[in-house]
Amino acid sequence: MKKNKNPDAYPWQFASVGGAVRVQIRNGEDIRHLGELDRKLWTVLSCPAGGLEFDPASLRHIDSDGDGNIRVDEVISTAQWLTRVIKDPDTLLKGEDTIPFDNFNTEDPDGARLLSSARQILSNLKLEKDSISLAETSDNVKIFAETLFNGDGIITPASAGKDEALAKLITDIAACVGSATDRSGVEGVTADHVEAFYTACADYSAWKAAGTPEVFPFGDKTAEALASVEALKEKVADYFMRCKLIGFDAATSPAVDVSVEKIAAIEGNLADAGSKIADQPLAKPGKEGLLPLKEGLNPAWKAAVAAMAALCLPAKKASLDEEEWNALVARFAPYTAWLDAKKGAEVESLGLEAVEAILKEDRKGALLELLEKDKAEEANALSIEEVDRLVRLYRDFYRFLNNYVVLKDFYDPDFKAIFQAGRLYIDQRSTDLCVKVAGPAPEISSLSGMYILYCACTSEKLGKSFNIAAVLTAGDVDGLREGKNAVFYDRDGNDYTAKVTSIVENPLSLRQAFWAPYKKAARWISDKIDRNAAAKNEKSMGSLTAAADSATDGKGTAAAAAVKPSFDVGKVAGISIAVAAVSGVLLGLVAILKSLTWWQWLIIIAAVMLIISLPSVFIAWRKLRRRDLGPVLNANGWAMNAASLVSVKFGKTLTSLAEYPKLTEVDPEARRKARRRCFWWSFFGVAVVTCLVLWLLNVLAPLCDCLRSPLPKYRPEEPVVEEVAVPIEEMPAAPISEAADAEPAE
Repeated sequence: MKKNKNPDAYPWQFASVGGAVRVQIRNGEDIRHLGELDRKLWTVLSCPAGGLEFDPASLRHIDSDGDGNIRVDEVISTAQWLTRVIKDPDTLLKGEDTIPFDNFNTEDPDGARLLSSARQILSNLKLEKDSISLAETSDNVKIFAETLFNGDGIITPASAGKDEALAKLITDIAACVGSATDRSGVEGVTADHVEAFYTACADYSAWKAAGTPEVFPFGDKTAEALASVEALKEKVADYFMRCKLIGFDAATSPAVDVSVEKIAAIEGNLADAGSKIADQPLAKPGKEGLLPLKEGLNPAWKAAVAAMAALCLPAKKASLDEEEWNALVARFAPYTAWLDAKKGAEVESLGLEAVEAILKEDRKGALLELLEKDKAEEANALSIEEVDRLVRLYRDFYRFLNNYVVLKDFYDPDFKAIFQAGRLYIDQRSTDLCVKVAGPAPEISSLSGMYILYCACTSEKLGKSFNIAAVLTAGDVDGLREGKNAVFYDRDGNDYTAKVTSIVENPLSLRQAFWAPYKKAARWISDKIDRNAAAKNEKSMGSLTAAADSATDGKGTAAAAAVKPSFDVGKVAGISIAVAAVSGVLLGLVAILKSLTWWQWLIIIAAVMLIISLPSVFIAWRKLRRRDLGPVLNANGWAMNAASLVSVKFGKTLTSLAEYPKLTEVDPEARRKARRRCFWWSFFGVAVVTCLVLWLLNVLAPLCDCLRSPLPKYRPEEPVVEEVAVPIEEMPAAPISEAADAEPAE
């Protein structure tokens, strides 16, 4: 551990946690002095107040401004308040949900007030104890069940006491203009509800008073008469327009009259075709423009016309022209204007007499007085709620600091961080490093250097859906792909269907990085073979199709015979030269390899594999050393202020691979047969490869030697010289000068 070098500052202690030097929260005094800690030394500067595996109520209490983000200032303010109202701040480290009364700091005004409120809670619950727990502070309904006034600005029928009329009035207000839930869990009304109710009563009474007899042209049946006219309004207007067209030009009569063809086209029982018949004109139009009221009406509209005539017209009237119809409609204008001016509809269900009685009795003042009494208890009620805040933070605040200031819970195998949402099972492994995110953010998370699966999780049973970023830190990735299904379990054990939506690829281990180039090469070769096979298949199918077409028209054979590929001498020569050059190189290489011993072969193979795999391993080594959880959390709204490294050793604790036990119930004879079969197949494979290599070396070696030896030079044929013996004494003597220049004979 390291100590702060500044002697005047608070003596913080530091330790290396997750690859970074972090401050240690050792006791209550450290919590008390959080405001003195340099903000550059905090692990987190901001985190979301939702979507975490933490008590939502505790997070809301810390997020004092309610903006959905918890920042350093809010954490410091909470720490100072807690250590001020609690006598022994060291007890915050225990994480208990019960506070003894002797641990309230009564020397502080807030501490004394909270102690009084805690005692009031126990009194309301009819309990006698010297401590208070979360179970007792979290149920407002029980706490305020028997209180008439609880400071929330809401009165219930029980608030009226023995005044039954006032209690009924409160019930009527809630039924007409709405209600609010009191702290006791009962529906009640607020001052706004009271004002709205009495305003509605006054408006409704005034509106009713404006309904003079002149407004009702047909008395009590005015509303019914208006409804009958409105039902025929569009159809009557259509009828009179058809009459006008016939009066304008008699030739239009067939076009605007009843369509005989449409009636004839109706199949089946005409009694069941009322809607199609109703589409026809109201009556047979004529240039006279008279609408019959009794005879000659469309059967689908006859009843509606009869009802309108009975309510609005004299009994003996047999027809109606357009002017009379418009005058009838105009008679309803005052009534419709009165209806449009209607107010106070909220209290209409009470009836005019009840509304006028309420206005005459005028108990509004009594209701507002009850509300004032309730409001007077607000401070005490808020103090009771503040006790719940105290008990929750007394239990949870130290754990929150371990995930905010230090990030200790993430690196402790006995705990889980508050951002770890659950466990994902996929491809014979499980990972505990799953973080809820708004959605895939590969451009940010790729900076983490970790292999990340973005998954969409849904539960039909719970009706919930969300996205997670699942970090894999061990195992192979050959079977992982987008669209793969998995199962996610949250911290409460609920299961969700998870589907991989995006993948951020990074190495998981040096072993995986070592074999990665060969796997990529194998995939490339496999894809190449598949593409070539598909291309050849397509080509052969095309040839077969062309041949079939040629056989069909009888012209393809002659055309194909007429076209023959030409023999390109230059191309053949170029290919021959290339083949000769490659063959020479290969034969030389074979000759060299033939001379190597077995251990030299091993060295060469190892060197080649290192050359291929070393760059991949080096890159993976650098990335594994720098794997950082910070970018993943940043993508979820966290403001990380320090590195949160995930080493290889620590990563193995986050991802668990499947482990199979030894099979003890297998038939021993079957096991022996399997071993023998495996041995002989392995022996056969090694033997075949060895024989093939030796055969190639023996066959190609003579050819290699032949190519490496020089060819005999060609010389022209020379004349044969016969040797003749000549005595020495008969040989002519050479001059001295010539003898001196001559070379000595061998």
